[in-house]
Amino acid sequence: MSWWKYLCILLMIYVYTGGILMPIPRQPILYETARNLYFHVPLWFAMILLLALSVWHAVQYLRSGKTDHDLQSVELANTGLVFGILGFVTGAIWGKYTWGSALPQDPKLLSTEIAMLIYLAYWVLRGSFRDDQQRARISAVYNIFAFAAFIPLTIILPRLATDSLHPGNGGNPGFKIYDSDHSMKLVFYPAIIMMMLLGYWISTLRIRYRRLLAIVEE
Repeated sequence: MSWWKYLCILLMIYVYTGGILMPIPRQPILYETARNLYFHVPLWFAMILLLALSVWHAVQYLRSGKTDHDLQSVELANTGLVFGILGFVTGAIWGKYTWGSALPQDPKLLSTEIAMLIYLAYWVLRGSFRDDQQRARISAVYNIFAFAAFIPLTIILPRLATDSLHPGNGGNPGFKIYDSDHSMKLVFYPAIIMMMLLGYWISTLRIRYRRLLAIVEE
């Protein structure tokens, strides 16, 4: 097993143990729900990494025409979208306890919902073609444009909003102001690395499975 997989396992043990046992600043409204920072935000970091890698392989497929690049692009996008859905769900649960509503009419949430729907359409698009090469080419092009729309919708536009409940958007200060003693950073930053490694690990397993399936089918 590669060294980074051992690192992922060690970080996972550290994050989940530290996330439960380490003390956190007790802020009004947030209280213990602040521990969701260790899961909600790292899931989105991992999603962005996986989607970016998926786009890179999509570009490589368009340049080379090698089907393995299409295979890797698809599985990275699939895993990235699953992590994105989990990040959205954990955010909704957090919002339910802190904002009083899981899905308020907030610019950050609305733009994120649109971005997620754009990527969900990627699955629908791939299933609408029978020819393998046509499916791979069109999905690669769509993947590139979907990512180009995803980043502005989830990161740039919410920050330009005049008002937002979400920390760091619409004039609302970021979550870091609640972490004056820096204790949460000792878990938060390792959690980001762990989630990225975990997402990539899951993707590699899916890619290996698809490669073996292709050999069997041949």
